[in-house]
Amino acid sequence: MSRQDVKQAAGQPAAAEPTALAGASAVGHPAGVARPGGEVAGRVVTTGVAPARLSRAGLVAAGSVVLLEAFWLVAALPGAALVSDLGGMLVAAWATVACARVARRHPAPLRRFWMLLAVTMALAACGRAIWTAQRLVGGDLPHTPLVGAVFTVGILTGTAALLSSPSAPRTGVGRARTLLDGVIVALALVPVGWVLVFRGVAAAELADPARTLGLLYPMFDLMQLTILVAVSGPVRPMWRPMSVLAASLTLRVVADVVYVSLVARADYTAGHPIDLCWPLSYLLIGLATRYPPPPDCDGTDETAESPLPPWWRVALPYLPVGGAIIAVLLARRPTGQTPQLIFVSMMVLLAALAVRQGLAANENLRLVARLRRLAYGDQLTGLPNRLLFNRLLRLALRDRRPVAVLLLDLDGFKQVNDRFGHATGDTLLTGLAARMRAAVDDDGTIARLGGDEFAVLVDRDRGVSPERLAERLLDALRPSDGDDDVGVHPSASIGIAEYGPQHTSHTDLLRDADIAMYAAKAAGKSAYRTCTPGLRESAVSRAELIADLRRAVDEEQLHLEFQPIVDLGTGAVRSAEALVRWRHPRLGMLPPARFLPLAEETGLILPIDRWVIHEACRAAATWRVRAPEATVAVNIAAAHLRRPDLIATVTAATAGAGLAPRALTLELTESALIEGTDAVLERLHQLRELGIAIAIDDFGTGYSSLSYLHRIPATELKIDRSFVARLGSDDRAYATVEMVTRLAGAFDLVVVAEGVETERQHEAVTAIGCPRGQGYLYGRPDGAATVGQNRA
Repeated sequence: MSRQDVKQAAGQPAAAEPTALAGASAVGHPAGVARPGGEVAGRVVTTGVAPARLSRAGLVAAGSVVLLEAFWLVAALPGAALVSDLGGMLVAAWATVACARVARRHPAPLRRFWMLLAVTMALAACGRAIWTAQRLVGGDLPHTPLVGAVFTVGILTGTAALLSSPSAPRTGVGRARTLLDGVIVALALVPVGWVLVFRGVAAAELADPARTLGLLYPMFDLMQLTILVAVSGPVRPMWRPMSVLAASLTLRVVADVVYVSLVARADYTAGHPIDLCWPLSYLLIGLATRYPPPPDCDGTDETAESPLPPWWRVALPYLPVGGAIIAVLLARRPTGQTPQLIFVSMMVLLAALAVRQGLAANENLRLVARLRRLAYGDQLTGLPNRLLFNRLLRLALRDRRPVAVLLLDLDGFKQVNDRFGHATGDTLLTGLAARMRAAVDDDGTIARLGGDEFAVLVDRDRGVSPERLAERLLDALRPSDGDDDVGVHPSASIGIAEYGPQHTSHTDLLRDADIAMYAAKAAGKSAYRTCTPGLRESAVSRAELIADLRRAVDEEQLHLEFQPIVDLGTGAVRSAEALVRWRHPRLGMLPPARFLPLAEETGLILPIDRWVIHEACRAAATWRVRAPEATVAVNIAAAHLRRPDLIATVTAATAGAGLAPRALTLELTESALIEGTDAVLERLHQLRELGIAIAIDDFGTGYSSLSYLHRIPATELKIDRSFVARLGSDDRAYATVEMVTRLAGAFDLVVVAEGVETERQHEAVTAIGCPRGQGYLYGRPDGAATVGQNRA
């Protein structure tokens, strides 16, 4: 039913019918960005002065038409009805052209929106032209189905434009939900409009359906305005054309409400100043086309994330319902009857609310299912994650089912990421996960716990042994033809733990599997091991020892002993090597070999080294009173050598003890030196410039290379005890010690023979020409006060 029908039923001339308006915001969604030179989203368009001038000329002409119409209607000049119709038709035609032109220039995500809006404006111009022609020819107000059909199609295209915006929901369910939001708001305001607009109007004047259906025009406007707010509400800041389009819709809402009120009271005449609102709304639509597209509207920004809607956006379709309930009560007649339009509107409103709630419930179910997948699934491999695996394991233990856990860690996978990058690593990891899933099949549940660590839950009732499953996994991980191109073939170490009475929770079972997995790594990798009581006890003891070691420095449990280094010619003590011991409160005195490897593995070697340096310097300061030439030697771990604060630590220790830097020797192993970077070498040169001596310890046991002897500013070279121990019984050992001694002499290095324990060894190293020796023959490790006095 068109508005002309309402006017004819009221016996009044009709104003031109405003058509539906559409608009949408693309802010916050992938969108294109105009590029210099006229290139937009992969499409090259020609921009020039002539099109810009033409666009400005069209805007000026449309604005002039609106101003002329405003003057004509306000002055109540003759022919106001015809001027109103022609003005609205001309401005709608200009808006059609403007929307069509901008649709060709804007990126694809906005093209459909502008084209639908152009069709809407074309229908508005066409409807006005048909209505004007029929009125002029017939001499009466036309109320033909053709006019009503044109305006109805315009409402549909305008609404479709809103729902095709890039900022609108992309799913059919989302678009239906948004449309229902608009319908609910519009229907809820019908009773409110009845009470506010038609109050005081005789019931007889509302009996005609054509007049009462005039309320549908503001309802359609409100529906579209609600949809516009819904699709652009979560986006901040709002795209500027959307603000202009919202102003156009708001203007039409006010105009239609006033128009329906005037018609209902029989106060409307053609050429009324309210008629100016519709061409002005068309002018605003054309003005919106002059703004550029929003940034990133070409759909290529995959990082964009849809913002969460504000609370009012969620409550938007339900807020007017309360007002509708009150309006229904106020609209009831004295007889207790409810007007038919209000009754029908409320029934449709209830149906729309029911459908809307059904869509919301369905969306909530889909959201819950998605959250479950995100919470319990690994996004890279598609396997269950740690959370789901632990849950399944706890359920199995609660049901007292016989289960076993396989913990799998890929060997050498870090090198893949370091060498080829994380993208290649992820691809390889996905392929390996698929292989393992196929190998496990239905005999267990495989999950990715994180990184390159996987776990398999095996139900022993299924008949497959954990060991057999581990073998199948190792076979599946053997490199295939495709892996040969990668150049890296990660193997796997697998630990197996079977649930038993010794396990009180699922964490105990996982701990045992972890223990067995590290045992498999220690056995050479690409293997599996089953956790045994012996492995468990050893791991527990090791963990307890590490925990005790963390407290050893703070609780002063460490102790230093010193072994003398003597001059082989005179027997005088030239230096003493500081050797750290651990007075364990439960295990007694522990040698360095028992706890220093653990300290290096856990990083505790750094505080231990710092403590040893300070204590050794204080001890050397006491004995240099009686032996001014005696120095002290301290072993430094490779990790400490790589730290930039080493120089500060050494200088603070010597200065604090009042010890000359030349009285301190730092002993470094070959492996630590040969792995040294340029920064490490620079640090060593700085230490030598301070006067601190550098000794190469255990020479001959590492990656002995003559090249690093040229680069390292060493002052001493200590021959490893393994060569000295074979002197007198192995000619090759004798030749090796002799060769090292001559080599050291060529590099001007002082040689120290370690591990001299017998007179025969002493005679051999003396005959070879070693200037200094160290071993039990010259003195066992002892306190600082008695160093060199405890000889064998």
